[in-house]
Amino acid sequence: MAKKKQEPQKKKKVSTDGIMGLVGSTVEQPISETLEINYMPYAMSVIVSRAIPEIDGFKPSHRKLLYTMYKMNLLNGNRTKSANIVGQTMRLNPHGDAAIYETMVRLARGNETLLHPFVDSKGNFGKVYSRDMAYAASRYTEAKLEPICQELFRDIDCDTVDMVDNYDATMKEPSLLPTTYPNVLVSANQGIAVGMASNICSFNLAEVCKTTIALMQNPDHDILETMPGPDFSTGAELLYDEAQVREIYATGRGSFRLRSKWRYLKEGNLIEIYEIPYSTSTEVIMDKVADLIKAGKIKEISDMRDETDLGGLKLTIDLKRGVDPEKLMAKLFRLTPLQDSFACNFNILIAGMPRVMGVGEILEEWTAWRTECVRRRIFFQVQKKSDRLHLLKGLERILLDIDKAVDIIRKTELESEVVPNLMIGFGIDEVQANYVAEIKLRNINREYILRQTRAIEELEDEIADLQATLKSTRRLQKVIIAELEQVIKKYGQPRKTQLVYQSADESVTLDEEDDIPDYPVHLFISKQGYLKKITPQSLRMSGDQKFKEGDSLSFTLETTNRAELLVFTDQFQCYKTRLSDFEDAKASVLGDYLPTKLGMEQGENVVSVILPGDYSGFVLFFFENGKVAKVPLSAYETKTNRKKLTGAYSDKSPLRTVLSMNTDTQVVAYSTDGRALIFSTALLMPKTTRSTIGVSLMTLRKKASLDYACLLSGSNIVNESRYRAKSLPAAGAILKPEEAPEQQISIHL
Repeated sequence: MAKKKQEPQKKKKVSTDGIMGLVGSTVEQPISETLEINYMPYAMSVIVSRAIPEIDGFKPSHRKLLYTMYKMNLLNGNRTKSANIVGQTMRLNPHGDAAIYETMVRLARGNETLLHPFVDSKGNFGKVYSRDMAYAASRYTEAKLEPICQELFRDIDCDTVDMVDNYDATMKEPSLLPTTYPNVLVSANQGIAVGMASNICSFNLAEVCKTTIALMQNPDHDILETMPGPDFSTGAELLYDEAQVREIYATGRGSFRLRSKWRYLKEGNLIEIYEIPYSTSTEVIMDKVADLIKAGKIKEISDMRDETDLGGLKLTIDLKRGVDPEKLMAKLFRLTPLQDSFACNFNILIAGMPRVMGVGEILEEWTAWRTECVRRRIFFQVQKKSDRLHLLKGLERILLDIDKAVDIIRKTELESEVVPNLMIGFGIDEVQANYVAEIKLRNINREYILRQTRAIEELEDEIADLQATLKSTRRLQKVIIAELEQVIKKYGQPRKTQLVYQSADESVTLDEEDDIPDYPVHLFISKQGYLKKITPQSLRMSGDQKFKEGDSLSFTLETTNRAELLVFTDQFQCYKTRLSDFEDAKASVLGDYLPTKLGMEQGENVVSVILPGDYSGFVLFFFENGKVAKVPLSAYETKTNRKKLTGAYSDKSPLRTVLSMNTDTQVVAYSTDGRALIFSTALLMPKTTRSTIGVSLMTLRKKASLDYACLLSGSNIVNESRYRAKSLPAAGAILKPEEAPEQQISIHL
């Protein structure tokens, strides 16, 4: 019996109830088809119609709300209940009243989310810097549009943007708002779509407008000269690094570091924090500080409380006697969200397609879009003025013989023939004839007609000027620049976020070391890679050291809790750690297994452990092929808190031993065929790169390899002259049995 042919794709049973009218029946459908039919439209809807802002700086939910408020005459009128606005907005936005009201809260002045709010609010709208401060229900609050919204709707009735049907095709709404300034960079915006997200920080309005003007006048303008960095509604300090900012401006991705503003009040011995990073909240900061106090990592604080009131944000910290406020704040910046980062992702919809763009590219796209808006507005004005001119030219014909026009109308028997008779009598078209026929009897006088026709020449000049503007890119740019300058004059305000110039490479390593308790410890490392850190007091009370079965002590030494360790593995990697990262242990425990503690890869083993001290010496790498590499320890010193260094040494041959030393000394190398070689490290020249293959040390016989190396002072060799080499490479001498070493994991100072 032949095997049934295997299906190429898994298929899924899909219910067709209510679709095909077959109750309870099912059809088989490939999973890929299900995803394409059901999931892809949802994903595209979220990306295009919900989560990602467009070039006007708004998501659809923002745009629908603001346009509804504009149509409710809330730009010039009085405030109305928020519940009324929410109800009206549901004609455009069918996603429910809660979602609409949350959108209004974020746009409101009372919430302080935006540098330039669009909603003039009255009542409790919560605060962006508070996670738990709930906003009042919509029936209790009132709102209207802020004056800056004039810049959003200034030309909306002049065909500047496309008007599209709402969700049930009962009314029209704008596809975009014709903003007269680059609101996309002025208003902070965040959205999470399907497979992508957007996070745009806010910039100072005046700086953005000046930068746009400068780029229009000179495309090679340096953006940092007029727009040095973002400006957040919560203020705080921006730790400014020019290279980092340039990268974000160029790529649209990266992060800015923000730090809280604080002041020390000597009277009362307390610290007041009055501005925090935009990306955090007061509750998150309070919770983190409380956790650190419970863990014993912060002992300088006696009390911390939230004293935020109508005057604004304020977190108060009571200090214990003798505490240095500068050092405490440095510690809090490092350990809590009082210093935080804002991750940028300038993802914007351009013509329905999501694009991640740099600042210059965004402003270029906005300028092109705004130019098209202005061109459409001017074309609309030309059409209106041309229509008016056409009517006035018909009226001008009547000026030749007013009595004739009256006579024609009076002698016409049927009303429907008045217009045709005027068209024949004066040689004018139907539109002009209708206009003439509708003139009131009191206006049929020479003075009125002369006054109306006098505007013909002015209209012709205006139309010619507008048409010249339409044909000239330079004149269109002048119009946009004039509007931007007007926006700066009306709505520009000083920066809230202060720039603090600090390099990204600057670290707080010294401050971190100040926080680490320093005390003497005894370090024990076993041959299988177990580490124990024992204090002298505990060591005096302990008995014999405990090891895993088959394991034994490799090395022990006295050092301090702040000492750094470099752990080299057989996978050409080096792991950096501190003894302070290990818990104090007792002799009765096995200790911490280094591969697990340091997060090593599967099958990765420890070759050697080094205490680099101040990184002033050098390190020797002995390879199986008989070569040795001399590398300065400074090559492993990093300014950042990197825990893992890849390419720590050459991968051309397996590593056998690692030795470190401050000065040149005598070293013994052993081969697998029972030979030993003593040499001075002064014969080796240091290499600048970590991955150097080194120089030949031992002349190895066939099938032999370098086995091990150690300091001469730590070897069993008695007759040194027998094995000493005056130049390299050298073969060494046959090792006597009583002078043979015991191989082990090495650890060196």
